[in-house]
Amino acid sequence: MNAPLRHSTRIRAIDLSDPNETSRIEGFVRDNGGSLFQRPLWLQAVERGTGQAATGLVAEKLGTVTGWLPLSSVQSPLFGRALVSSGFGVGGGVLAVGPDTGEALCRAVQEYAVRTSHASIELRGGAIPADWDSWDDRHANFAADLADDEEAQLLWVPRKQRADIRKSLDTDLTVTTGSDEPHRAAHYAIYAASVHNLGTPVFPRSLFDAMLDAFGDNADILTVHHAGEPIASVLSFYHRETVMPFWGGGVFAARALKANERMYYELMLHARRRGMTRFDFGRSKTGSGPFKYKKNWGFEPEALTYGLWSAPGSEPRDLDPTDASYAAKIALWKKLPLRVANLIGPHIARGLA
Repeated sequence: MNAPLRHSTRIRAIDLSDPNETSRIEGFVRDNGGSLFQRPLWLQAVERGTGQAATGLVAEKLGTVTGWLPLSSVQSPLFGRALVSSGFGVGGGVLAVGPDTGEALCRAVQEYAVRTSHASIELRGGAIPADWDSWDDRHANFAADLADDEEAQLLWVPRKQRADIRKSLDTDLTVTTGSDEPHRAAHYAIYAASVHNLGTPVFPRSLFDAMLDAFGDNADILTVHHAGEPIASVLSFYHRETVMPFWGGGVFAARALKANERMYYELMLHARRRGMTRFDFGRSKTGSGPFKYKKNWGFEPEALTYGLWSAPGSEPRDLDPTDASYAAKIALWKKLPLRVANLIGPHIARGLA
């Protein structure tokens, strides 16, 4: 696909199975301060782990990359077809050297969506065209610099949350990190139980395996154990000197033992030892329990701007779990036996990218 821009820029769909193409885009993302979710490696891991195809549009001028729009082609019998930037991420959107190139990429992806029968386009960050639907009041991100040492990190946390961390440090808890099979199995079991308690289908384990395999040393799992049993675990990514705890949770017993508090504090220390300087606590829905929890840690919310375009005559996906239409479904899901939820949940969750 080609679209003219100042007579010398072209925009085309990219084949991420071509290692040369992928390498060029990885370099562009790196050199222009792009996010983890704008990396082709992220899209490729999503594809391997869920089957949602990795694609994207690249803008080039005289053979040089000037813009990039990463896309996951999400297809679900329950939630329809959408182009998402980026699938299973909290960020993405256009990365371009100038606003004209960014605007042209957005216009090009509208044409691409219609031609490939996608009902909508979802941009999680980046510049949003003025005539698209956009909002900045539904989700916020939480990030802050790491302190210089363990004691300073503990003192940085507000008093009430700090007391819970100190309590966990006096408890018989042990912490391990790694990405081997025991860590992966423990993490998935804990995460599956955690999201089931929230009434949410669990993502397929193949997604987590694909991410760990793709990112290698730039991803790992930190797990908290009590009496030899794993009770809290988080899968994190490391990108541009920032640690990003992304998929984490705890079993019921973790709450009384303050294992989640221990987990995130230990991750801060672990990340600093790895040379990280910033802790990105991730996205939460405005006003939700996780939103308040992260504020209690001392993080300040930063509004996230998302955008949506729908093809003429099409309805966009509705994936908001707080929507009234989902209340009965969430309540029913919580009542399912965990074994059953883990069996059918991944087939549903593939469409929640």
